[in-house]
Amino acid sequence: MTLEPPGPEQPIRRVGRYALYGGIASGGMARVHFGRLLGPSGFSRTVAIKRLHPQFTESKELVAMLLDEARLVSRIQHPNVVSTIDMVADDGELFVVMEYVPGESLARLIRMTREAGATIPVPVATSIACGFLHGLHAAHIAKSELGEPLDIVHRDVSPHNVLVGTDGLARVLDFGVAKARGRMQSTRAGQVKGKLAYLAPEQILCDEVSPRTDVYAASVVLWETLTCERLFESGNDGAVLNRVLHGEVRPPSAVVPGLSPVLDALVLRGLARDPEQRFASTLELAIALEEGVGSITAHRVAVWVNGIASASLAEREAELARIEQHSLQNAPADHGEGAPRPAQSSRARPARRAGPGATESQVSNLSVVTPAPSATYPTRGPSRASGALAFAGVSLLLAVAAFASWRLGRDSNASPGAVPDPPAPDSTSATAPPAGAPEPTVSPIESAAVVATGRPRTTRAAPPRAAAAPSAVPSAVPTNAPRPDCDPPYVIDAQGVRRWKRECR
Repeated sequence: MTLEPPGPEQPIRRVGRYALYGGIASGGMARVHFGRLLGPSGFSRTVAIKRLHPQFTESKELVAMLLDEARLVSRIQHPNVVSTIDMVADDGELFVVMEYVPGESLARLIRMTREAGATIPVPVATSIACGFLHGLHAAHIAKSELGEPLDIVHRDVSPHNVLVGTDGLARVLDFGVAKARGRMQSTRAGQVKGKLAYLAPEQILCDEVSPRTDVYAASVVLWETLTCERLFESGNDGAVLNRVLHGEVRPPSAVVPGLSPVLDALVLRGLARDPEQRFASTLELAIALEEGVGSITAHRVAVWVNGIASASLAEREAELARIEQHSLQNAPADHGEGAPRPAQSSRARPARRAGPGATESQVSNLSVVTPAPSATYPTRGPSRASGALAFAGVSLLLAVAAFASWRLGRDSNASPGAVPDPPAPDSTSATAPPAGAPEPTVSPIESAAVVATGRPRTTRAAPPRAAAAPSAVPSAVPTNAPRPDCDPPYVIDAQGVRRWKRECR
């Protein structure tokens, strides 16, 4: 499969924070694409994005199934289950974002081994089976946000829904038709879901399903992994159903001589038509395989996977490298610290994400979106408070310097016999100062306070000069002349400033 990334003339489809590229695999209802998470500051990550085929996007039932699948898988946290990362609705479509796992499906590995005329080594086959059995058990015991059991049953376990990574771990995927408590989409009476060749008899007969139903399907997968052949192969669906319900099931050793009787017994017990005769859980079957047959490390499984599927893995790795390079070259410019945030068009707005619990009506009402390129907000300049503090500090320094200068000059001009300041006068007795009266000296600190606060303050006038020493020359003013009104010896003007009377000096 060749997956050419879009050329310069073909823009990348943006789905929320993700860029959508070519397909990885396709099923009956949906297709899985390569995707790239485009984060800020050049951060990116390769993901897998699942979307319904175009002819199914208008189906309310299938959209509900996709919503249910994302909601259920988000509650399963296990290394043997492909995890769901996000869910995005765009242009009326729903996209499920999953982790990207490099590897091959078990179905393709079985086909490649059969075409090579070989069989899968028993330790590899049992290790792969134990991996997806543990993943199924994690789904069976998953709980809701309230701690209630979800009672998940996969109902579609098959080699196509088991992914074996290049790390040697087998993972379960595709819970689209899973049965669980609280699903928005439910199975109608008489409706059969899943692939016919892997259906348990109770599914075909529309009886109640349970984790033992997945035990049966997993045992069919194990049988085919050991033999590299189909267990219920036939030319039409009716014959397949008849063989599942009434046909004889051969042990794996009947196809591949040399397999241990213990392995035959475990597989045949899992394939029992009566659910009560099977293993009670997939975990019980996994433990029986590990203890009765044995398994190997994930590293040794990875060596086998990378050997048998080297050609397809190299091709997909090359395609992924081209996509990542294309994504890097066409990534939106990252604006540096303090750069202006790019303007966003009124018609361009971020995509709305549909949470796992979203309803189908919420998805259908979502509109076309084109998110703006990521950018950082500019750094904020100094605040007004810090500017005011700086100004007040400078003003205070200047005021202190002026006051020191004024004090020095005052001390040098004052005579030894200077009198102290008179007491504060009664404002009712104040009169206007005579013309030509000298202006009183205002304190520099008080002046700075007026500048800083903007409020006028009553200034303090300079004290009167010292009385002149007695002189031998008689005074020109008669002694019986009326004395001027010098009590008090100053007046206060309309601005609240003391002004000394000239005749009282």
